[in-house]
Amino acid sequence: MTVLVTGASGLLGGTVARLLAARAEPVRTLQRSPSGVPGVEDVAGSLTDPAAVAAAVDGVSAVVHLAAKVSLAGDPAEFEAVNVGGTSLLLDAAERAGVQRFVQVSSPSVAHAGASLVGVGAGVADPAAARGEYARTKAASELAALSRDAGPGRSADDGLRVVAVRPHIVWGPGDTQLVERVVDRASSGRLPLLGHGAALIDTTYLDNAADGIVAALDRLADAPEAVRGRAYVLTNGEPRTVADLLGGICRAAGVEPPRWRVPAGLARVAGGAVEAVWRGADEPPMTRFLAEQLSTAHWFDQRATWSDLRWRPAVSIDEGFRRLAAHYGGTAR
Repeated sequence: MTVLVTGASGLLGGTVARLLAARAEPVRTLQRSPSGVPGVEDVAGSLTDPAAVAAAVDGVSAVVHLAAKVSLAGDPAEFEAVNVGGTSLLLDAAERAGVQRFVQVSSPSVAHAGASLVGVGAGVADPAAARGEYARTKAASELAALSRDAGPGRSADDGLRVVAVRPHIVWGPGDTQLVERVVDRASSGRLPLLGHGAALIDTTYLDNAADGIVAALDRLADAPEAVRGRAYVLTNGEPRTVADLLGGICRAAGVEPPRWRVPAGLARVAGGAVEAVWRGADEPPMTRFLAEQLSTAHWFDQRATWSDLRWRPAVSIDEGFRRLAAHYGGTAR
């Protein structure tokens, strides 16, 4: 039974597609550029193109939806078109094509309103309270996906089975969203710690994130009543301080960890000001959302995730640092 993976040209989407292909499952991908994943069928196209989406879902039994506009800043209309409009288009096409299982890959930011999150589960996605256009539109798209679930007690042929999975701060070798930016800024002395760097945060090593997403897909087949219509935060379950995390990444890459500090409140004010005026093609150096993420605790109770998905992370944070060091040609210190 063919599985469609959207966004497989990205690091996490490509890892998911490789994992499924390694299980000898037929895999089709949808993204604007070639996925680069051996043995899969690529459909080139945009998530906002009805013809491309229809072609992608034709004949598939399951969808893992990772494609999204991911950025700290940008045109709100583009976030809306891709993350909300594109997801709705995909859901419509999937229902028409008779797709049975749909994994919506979301983000814990959909239920984060700026305050610390300490040992919590997956709260309800809230577009109105979410911080920034990415979080807001991902919250709306998650709610749209979960609303399509056919409901308990109905057969697979009677509608979609949907689950949302929210991997938190995914990192690993080849990561450009976190690791590359941390290393680049640290190597040029532009990476501060906000406050004391003592806020505890959860992260997810890349291989674990892909494993957890595939586990959710499998549970929709094996035990749908256990997971359908629900959202799960996915992490390593090993909270570390921001200073420990940034230091581990820097040491793995062979650069000095950050030593200088900026008051968290000042960083939030500055981030808000930068957001208001930023028009650059690259990512802004700071936003209010980023300042909040680096200065407030956000770690999650994983008991429901591990129990319901029948999944546990296989790669520890420390082993992840060792693998990252090997990627950079050295040894983690």
